[in-house]
Formats: sequence, C-alpha cells, structure tokens
Amino acid sequence: MRGGVVLALLFACTRGLAQETFDSKQIARGAELYATHCYTCHGNRMAKPEWAPVDLRKFPKGDHNRFVDTVTYGVRNMPPWDDVLKPNDVEALWAYVQAGERK
Repeated sequence: MRGGVVLALLFACTRGLAQETFDSKQIARGAELYATHCYTCHGNRMAKPEWAPVDLRKFPKGDHNRFVDTVTYGVRNMPPWDDVLKPNDVEALWAYVQAGERK
C-alpha cells in the first residue's frame, strides 16, 4: 500500500511538468486559422476583448477535449465550427493556443 501512495504522490507532483510539444508548422497553421476565423471574437493575439467569456491565453493546458468540443460543437454564444474546420484544423488551433502568441 505504501508503494501505491508514493507512486500516486509522485504522479500528482509531476503531472503538471509535462508539456505538449507542437510542430512549428502546426502552430503557424493554427495562427493562420485563428487570424481567419477566431480573432474577431477572441481578440488579436488572443488578447481577450471584454465580450469574450474565455481568455484563450489562459486556457487550461490539460483541457484538450473541452477545447475540441467547444470549437466543434459551440457553446453559449460561440457557434459550432464543425462545418468549417476539419479535425486537423482544430488540432492546429489547439497547438497555437497552447504554444501562445510569439511576439
């Protein structure tokens, strides 16, 4: 039992240290898609305008499924984008949001 507790604690402590890495081309593609489809509502360079409910610069790193579902199916005032964006486009947007805006 002690070993299990130690492993659980070790996992909990290191869980936040692992970061996803993304290909620079995927991030660039996400930036293009963002500029085309997202900036009007979510702000230039993901700088949250007052009407946007979510600051994408602070979107939780571990919430990939929520991101995909929201972009694909919409939520509250955000429309669904499944008729415009393919799954690989949504993944590119995820890469861009997670990598953050480069200045």
